[in-house]
Amino acid sequence: MMTLEHDRYCDEIAHQVGQLRTVVTSGADLSATVPTCPEWSLEQLVRHTGGALRWVDMLVRTRAEGDVDEEAVPLGGGPDVQGDAAALDAWLAETGELVVGALREAGPDTAVWAWAGIHTSGFWARRMAHEITVHRADATLAAGLPYEVAADIAADAIDEWLQIVEFVQRTEPHDAAVELRGPGRSIHLHATDTAPELNAEWLVELTEDVLVWRRGHEKATVALRGPLTDVMLAFYRRLPLDSSRLEVLGDRELLEFWLERATFG
Repeated sequence: MMTLEHDRYCDEIAHQVGQLRTVVTSGADLSATVPTCPEWSLEQLVRHTGGALRWVDMLVRTRAEGDVDEEAVPLGGGPDVQGDAAALDAWLAETGELVVGALREAGPDTAVWAWAGIHTSGFWARRMAHEITVHRADATLAAGLPYEVAADIAADAIDEWLQIVEFVQRTEPHDAAVELRGPGRSIHLHATDTAPELNAEWLVELTEDVLVWRRGHEKATVALRGPLTDVMLAFYRRLPLDSSRLEVLGDRELLEFWLERATFG
């Protein structure tokens, strides 16, 4: 499956950091609970996201050959002061510069440890672009702000999610993943607002052994239709299926079954 160019991911990380900083400085209540991540406040979500970026910066800068303890990452937890939007914003700005600089300097093919079997800096550029894209959605929901994302990024985020779920189910099977398997069941995702050349449609087939997926328009047991951003958010469990912006056709229970069980691990 083709991915986007390395520089495109780097550009998007920089853009998403800027957008997340806008949320932080919008006057939003940093102590508010994040609806889609209810174990976190908005500030905790931002610190988690920035910490992940700093962790990747350290992996890439050191050309790490193995996992790095998050506790070893300088300022990985964010500024010492709590509830200070200005301090959080400054920390995010520095974080973005660090990780984007490290990824651009490394290029896509530098050997770097990663957990998904693709040991390159390019893996981390893609992973962090989508990590912050989705967590910015969490932040904007908590702040009550509008959310938009570029079509190429949204489509690639769905590709990456499917590839990672596929990898995890192949290498680290667990009960929830096993329950997904079984013949004669399939899911179709259909973005209704994109140009045909983007091919923003997917078919996910659940087989007895492993899930199989591909881009394209095909009949399925259940279909999820709507604008691409909303389809992406629903597939990442950030938008409920009963949203007025979405349409579910066919076996809704199968789609709900998938969303409950498809996971990174």
